[in-house]
Amino acid sequence: MKHTTRIELANREDQILANAGVIKPDAVRRVTVEEALVDTGATRLSLPRPLIEQLGLTPVGNTRTPTANGIAARTIYSEVRFTVLERAGTMEVTDLPENAPVLVGHMVLEMLDLCLDIRKGLIYNPAHDNEWIEEQW
Repeated sequence: MKHTTRIELANREDQILANAGVIKPDAVRRVTVEEALVDTGATRLSLPRPLIEQLGLTPVGNTRTPTANGIAARTIYSEVRFTVLERAGTMEVTDLPENAPVLVGHMVLEMLDLCLDIRKGLIYNPAHDNEWIEEQW
């Protein structure tokens, strides 16, 4: 069963520059994706290349990742600030081909203390009475 969620993304470097007064707050590059795929088989937050370009992210490294078609080389890009179900965090992202959906991996779910319920979709962790309990990294 396919589960999706709304995710708001912002270029973290732009946010830092805006907070320092170097750029105006409305110059922060942002994107909202209404139907990002919640993929518990994915590790990170992964974005198709056109969204990476729209956000103005910069390459910071490379990785290899398992996919349904075997091991694939991926580029790691600078941080975004992401918001899901009113909870936010920051993370570097990996790229996906142009036609791929945004993938919300298990690291995002763990960071935001969210769970995937097969019937309800993405929910606050019921073990924590809907309170946000952050893991100590």
